[in-house]
Amino acid sequence: MPSIETIAISKLITSEEYTRKVLPFIKEDYFETLDMKTLFGEINDYFTKYDQVPEINALKIEIDKRKDLSQEIVTEIEKFLDESIDNQQYNDDWLVETTEKWCKERAIYLALMDSIKIADGQDKTRQKDAIPHIMSEALGTCFDETVGHDYIQDADERYDFYHKKEDKIPFDLEYFNKITKGGLPSKTLNVALAGTGVGKSLFMCHVASSCLMQGRNVLYITLEMAEEKIAERIDSNLLDVPIKQLSDPLFSKQQFRNKVDVLNKKTQGRIIIKEYPTASAHVNHFKSLLNELSMKKGFQPDIVFIDYLNICASARYKGTIVNSYTFVKAIAEELRGLAVEYDVPVVSATQTTRSGYGSTDIGLEDTSESFGLPATADLMFALITSDELEDLDQLVVKQLKNRYNDPTIFKRFVIGIDRSRMKLYDCEQEAQEELIDSAENDYDDSIPVADRGRDRYSDFKI
Repeated sequence: MPSIETIAISKLITSEEYTRKVLPFIKEDYFETLDMKTLFGEINDYFTKYDQVPEINALKIEIDKRKDLSQEIVTEIEKFLDESIDNQQYNDDWLVETTEKWCKERAIYLALMDSIKIADGQDKTRQKDAIPHIMSEALGTCFDETVGHDYIQDADERYDFYHKKEDKIPFDLEYFNKITKGGLPSKTLNVALAGTGVGKSLFMCHVASSCLMQGRNVLYITLEMAEEKIAERIDSNLLDVPIKQLSDPLFSKQQFRNKVDVLNKKTQGRIIIKEYPTASAHVNHFKSLLNELSMKKGFQPDIVFIDYLNICASARYKGTIVNSYTFVKAIAEELRGLAVEYDVPVVSATQTTRSGYGSTDIGLEDTSESFGLPATADLMFALITSDELEDLDQLVVKQLKNRYNDPTIFKRFVIGIDRSRMKLYDCEQEAQEELIDSAENDYDDSIPVADRGRDRYSDFKI
């Protein structure tokens, strides 16, 4: 009786329809014997190169060319091609479904073997915390049954998508809402880039406070400062009290309690602040926390803040083994995966390089440690300060990457900063005019993108 392995190999040679459905999802390692692994590799190479199933004689010729195979393996493969090709007709749905089940079983088995090697210390490139990720990928093995978007036939569906109102978490800052088209969508990674002391944590604390006042549930994970210090900043922001006054003996406990009670009546949201030691926690710790909060407190966040990205650990790699590009990119990918899995926006921050620190014009090249971070983020912007800006209580925001909108629209803008109360605020329009380009100043949400600027260039003939 033929096994699913031999049936699969046979159909990859004899059925183009089956091959097109399953080939992208089958891996060479799924086959248990060297002859089947080798034959699958040749079939895959042939189909990839010529876009059709291979003829048996063509496979024999390619196998015969191989100098890395023993004569015994070559003989076994040729014998299979001559005697064991299964030409029986099978129900197409059953065959694809059975192949998918086999792929999943093999993926899980191989993941278990990898996990054992990691647990035993035989794999020096990955740490034990990578095991849940490996198993999760294996358990998620499946065939993608969608065949893509038919541009003409699916036009109505596409129109509905364009006009679907996406649930976003808005900012309380005008220009941030403009550049994001109304706020942060779920399943996204959003990163602030700034030097030490510029205001990364202040920015995140302010946005977290704003989200709370919208009635949202907020999870704030800190790897840099103590829970109490983050809470102090949020207190200063929400209670509208200078941060120094919070520890003033003249500011009584009753006064503090009264302000918190008033605040509590204004929002249905909750905020949880969780501290981890620097560089000790990674995405699997965060997932465990989210699951525990859900079970023990009935708390599910609408948005997650991670302060900050560079001092997280990776669930997949040890920082001492891989280079900084791979390491930081892995952290960014893991955090974005967290956003997708839990259907929330994730907000984090990263440090500038030494050359970027103190610069008045920060770019993507100033991202500390890894250019792989901007490649993963959905929104990335720089927070820029100078002595002159500090005197004016202002920060410049410069867009670096934006998947929500055209990043050239309001590429730079100004926001006000009140460091004493840990607040950000909108500046008067005059503060923007010297900074924002004239083309950006003319931006109007009501004007279609294709029509913007037509009036300005109407005198020119094309």
